[in-house]
Amino acid sequence: MHSDLRVSVQAHDFDLAAEAARLEATGAGAVVTFTGLVRDVAGGLRHMELEHYPGMTEKALAAIAAEAAERWPLDAVTVIHRHGRLAPGARIMMVATASRHRAAAFQAADFLMDYLKSRAPFWKREVTGQGAGWVAATDEDEAALDRWS
Repeated sequence: MHSDLRVSVQAHDFDLAAEAARLEATGAGAVVTFTGLVRDVAGGLRHMELEHYPGMTEKALAAIAAEAAERWPLDAVTVIHRHGRLAPGARIMMVATASRHRAAAFQAADFLMDYLKSRAPFWKREVTGQGAGWVAATDEDEAALDRWS
């Protein structure tokens, strides 16, 4: 099955409804969307700063989107990830998958989210009133990714 793959790394916010509508227009039987938000886990988060290497990041995200399309029968895949300075509660990323079958759409979206959480080439720094620190993938993030090996 040929999949429509869309990857965007951007500073500006995205329109959830428009992105979902684009996948619904494929005629697939299921569209799964996931939106990640900037969380204030420990309290006191002022903002998060996300850095990346333009070109390299898009290439890495396109490769994982293509891998998802190889593993599952998908009609379309969208991966959007923001960079720059983001406040708590801001949308940070979106994954959307469209397939004729809901199980494939859910599994592919789950796979993509696990990859983005632990392997996507972004550097995240949390800024609080006490200072700033880099965020690393957790053991749970790594374990989640291992299930797709």
